[in-house]
Amino acid sequence: MNKFFIHLFLTFSAGLLLLVGCKTSPESQTEELPQETAVRWEKPRVPDWHKNATIYEANLRHYTEEGTFQAFEAHIPRLKEMGIDIIWFMPIHEVSVKNRKGELGSPYAVTDYKGVNPDFGSMEDFRHMLAAIHQAGMHCIIDWVPNHTGWDCKWITEHPDWYTQDSAGNVIDPVDYNTGKSWGWTDVADLNYDNPEMRLAMIEAMRFWITDVGIDGFRVDVAHGVPVDFWAQCTDSLYKTKEMFLLAEAEVPAIVNNGAFVMDYAWEMHHVLNEIAKTQGANRGSKKLVQGNVVEGNDESSHQATALDIDRILAKYKKQYSKGYKMQFTSNHDENSWSDTEFGRLGAGHKAFAVLTATFDGMPLIYTGMESAMDKKLEFFKKDNIPWGDFKYASFYKTLFDLKHRNQALWNGEHGGELVKIATGNDKDVYAFTREKNGNQVVVIINLSAKEQEVILDGDGFTGRYTEVFSEEEKELAAGSPLSLKAWEYFVFEK
Repeated sequence: MNKFFIHLFLTFSAGLLLLVGCKTSPESQTEELPQETAVRWEKPRVPDWHKNATIYEANLRHYTEEGTFQAFEAHIPRLKEMGIDIIWFMPIHEVSVKNRKGELGSPYAVTDYKGVNPDFGSMEDFRHMLAAIHQAGMHCIIDWVPNHTGWDCKWITEHPDWYTQDSAGNVIDPVDYNTGKSWGWTDVADLNYDNPEMRLAMIEAMRFWITDVGIDGFRVDVAHGVPVDFWAQCTDSLYKTKEMFLLAEAEVPAIVNNGAFVMDYAWEMHHVLNEIAKTQGANRGSKKLVQGNVVEGNDESSHQATALDIDRILAKYKKQYSKGYKMQFTSNHDENSWSDTEFGRLGAGHKAFAVLTATFDGMPLIYTGMESAMDKKLEFFKKDNIPWGDFKYASFYKTLFDLKHRNQALWNGEHGGELVKIATGNDKDVYAFTREKNGNQVVVIINLSAKEQEVILDGDGFTGRYTEVFSEEEKELAAGSPLSLKAWEYFVFEK
């Protein structure tokens, strides 16, 4: 069976694999909740704090000169002040030495799922940092790498059948399921999800971090490369343990609609935003990423993207997804290292696009260094310190995140208000919308072009007196209201 074959009869398959696996490895059986504490729940079983949360990706290797858990703790108060709710750490596990790329190797070449990278400190150091995050009222998720392991992982010698093998019985690196050829990730070995024992070992390792260590969830790397029915099986077990937050590095509706993940990536929307900037001459000619992998030749695209393409993607998402919501972003570690910074891809419009992603339906992401206007592509396989400076954009993000926290219209998924488009007379260059929930309302108007725009707001549902959150000036809005916007200018009105 191909590891990437999406199984029919998903629920039946997941249940069958769980039963078979438990008989094979009784030590890996998932425990039932005690009868007196059993609760009724539906997937995804998400803690209440997710509904208006923001997320921050921490690249620990580069974050401080020391690159340790202890050194990171000094940054927790300022992240809290900026309005961050969830800190997502890139992989904290030890990196394999065998077949390593570069000086430090890829953090996604994991040696031991239950250990930590000694370069970052000890498990006790991690627990101390985790306690500080929780004490600050924030939450912690870690990057989880279920698609492959490093070549030093003991699973390879102890359980070679847990890995994908060629016709000669040799363990192989991951294969692109679209082409049947290697991704080029030669520093890692591909796991075989046809093996029920390996599945249970993976679930047990994830449970360790939730129950024994006390993290709040996972960002799952290459979630699109693991069979859908595994995520059904895995989350049946994990959600039985407790509430948690699961983010999929994927854009696969099936693993959100089945309740496994509450959030996945808005990759297609992100690429459209990059293309809009390119149409406006802002893009420095970056490469394109598809599911975190570089695709060459993006500059040859003949499509001239405009703000109208945003509506096309939103309509597609609405049709595809029945649950969950998207992570919206202008950068992340893949985009930064392999494509370009937000300055390189979005140019002078980078803040306009940041406003858009922070007010869309979904959770906004900030990547390491963005709050300091870092226009630097960080090295992936060797040490590369962040030039922190004076945190130039921290107040910009704080304004957006404070608004998200207090205004229910901007809350995540079903907890927020529906996005309703406002016509401007130039919808190709200016994107305007309103969102409303339980009497809370925002109106967002953004010039997604490098030229000054004169627009007339058209429609209903946004009449009233508002406060613009950046300038704190009051303004009356109604159908027929004229508005002038400078190149890349944005207004966020709150009522």
